[in-house]
Amino acid sequence: MTATRPAEFGRAGIIPVNNLPLHEAESLTAGGNQALIVLNDQVYNLRITRAGKLILTK
Repeated sequence: MTATRPAEFGRAGIIPVNNLPLHEAESLTAGGNQALIVLNDQVYNLRITRAGKLILTK
């Protein structure tokens, strides 16, 4: 997995410059601070901290 710097994304209409999907964290959490994400029958918890950081745990 390669990390992508935010400067590599275009913000006009939230269209990524390199054609990778771009998702707003607040949209994934429906305005809250947590969301469940499923990958290969495994459930992960995505959390937005008070400091505005993302934490993904299994």
